Amino acid sequence: MDHLSGMDASFLHLETPETPMHVGSLMLFELPKGYEGDFYEVVKAMIGRRMHLCSVLHRKLAQMPFELAEPVWIEDDDLDLDHHIRSLTLPRPGTMKQLHQLVSRLHSTLLDRSRPLWEMVVIEGLQNGQVAFYSKAHHSGVDGKAGSEMAKVLYDVSPTVREVPPPRRRPASSGYQLGVTELLQAAVENSARQYLKVAQLLPTAVKAVGAAGKAIASTRTPKGERSLNLGLAPKTIFNESITNQRSYSTWSVPLDDIKALGKRVGGTVNTVVMAICSGALRRFLKERDLLPKKSLIAMVPVSLRAADNDDMNNQVSAIRVDLATEIHDLPARFKAIHASSESAKAVVKELKPVLGVDTPITGAPWLMTGIASLLGRSALAARMPAAGNVAISNVPGPPVPLYMAGARMLSFYPVSIPYHGSALNITVQSYAGSLDFGLIACRRVVSQEESYELIEHMKAALKEIEALPSIETSAEAVTAPAPPARVADAAAKAPAVKPARKSSPPGKSVGAKKTAAAARRTAAARTPRKGTPR
Repeated sequence: MDHLSGMDASFLHLETPETPMHVGSLMLFELPKGYEGDFYEVVKAMIGRRMHLCSVLHRKLAQMPFELAEPVWIEDDDLDLDHHIRSLTLPRPGTMKQLHQLVSRLHSTLLDRSRPLWEMVVIEGLQNGQVAFYSKAHHSGVDGKAGSEMAKVLYDVSPTVREVPPPRRRPASSGYQLGVTELLQAAVENSARQYLKVAQLLPTAVKAVGAAGKAIASTRTPKGERSLNLGLAPKTIFNESITNQRSYSTWSVPLDDIKALGKRVGGTVNTVVMAICSGALRRFLKERDLLPKKSLIAMVPVSLRAADNDDMNNQVSAIRVDLATEIHDLPARFKAIHASSESAKAVVKELKPVLGVDTPITGAPWLMTGIASLLGRSALAARMPAAGNVAISNVPGPPVPLYMAGARMLSFYPVSIPYHGSALNITVQSYAGSLDFGLIACRRVVSQEESYELIEHMKAALKEIEALPSIETSAEAVTAPAPPARVADAAAKAPAVKPARKSSPPGKSVGAKKTAAAARRTAAARTPRKGTPR
């Protein structure tokens, strides 16, 4: 048995029919030239041979009695591969819009909790000859990093399909099911270990909170500059209770271009992404006369995972980034977004030792499930104060091209989670030199056409950022010394010095003598008398 952490389990308890808690990806593949095989069957067979390499693919949930503790992961000894991997064909003509609508429908349905929590679909029929591949896995089992690790297992780094070692033989299952007593005992023991960890961490927690307080204090900005936004977000059309209907759109930009742009205008890749989203959301709301006077706030997930940690679980927190949408001047808005992002990350860095701690809460499952159901049925999210307006995530992905069953992956678009009170989610993933955007939203709040409109606004926002002057040019304009006024005036008023005649010895010319005398008289005239103010 493998116990779910409190964070992992929260994605289960907060799930409702309106808010499925799975994350997904939409990938586009280019088949090898002259390919004549059955791509779906080849992919299914390949994944079947590699499933043992990724625990997410062959484990399922076992609920605790009376939901008094978090569920546990157990092995599924009767996995049906045909249920988890399916094939669909788009109707003609097979446009990207049709693909987006299909993904919207696939992403809106709940995963079957009696089975391993993942599904994959091979989608054929695109008019450009490409093949799409949609996958989803429950967030209780994977976060962004774990998803990337799963991708490394499922895909290859060359067109040649690599062979993997077969799984170790496991002893045949006896068919014995864990009893109530055993499950309760395991729950109690796990809770005891969690409470012990919390107790041991208290001194560290006190230090971390103090350091975070200092980090917040250090973010105080000089007079006239923008400070870190610690207040509530303004209410917008995105802060609504949602349905299970979705809209979805995608966009790609070269990663190197964004890196160079960020360096040129004084920010990071993340700053540029946030500024693109800020500009698009600002224009979208302003055109509808719905732009609030206060700035929109983005909820941005941040990883708490150590560099060498490849565990398939959630190790994330979230920061609030001020999108500065009320600032008309783009350079000032960009600067404010960068300052807010860096300040928030500094605070999380100090709190990192305690944010990832697994906190036990006895009886939490049924309580959290009831709260989630209440939010959906009562439309309470629309009336509650908002901590943020939209979710924006920037996930690092594979830096090299990937292949599946010999086909080259061209794009790796994320498909994330909107939820009550945050009806729009913008997730960006880097892949093989590209930044791939995926916009998923409640269709009642952001229609499919409005989703495409947001993409166009993002393109326009990027062009505006590209038109900003470089920080080097701006610095030169500010620091370039102006000629001193007195020197300039003297140079303008000074009489021209005639060249000395060849017959005159050096330093003895009449013109030079007259010029020197005139200079002495001018200096004497400008010398203030004693007691005269300058």
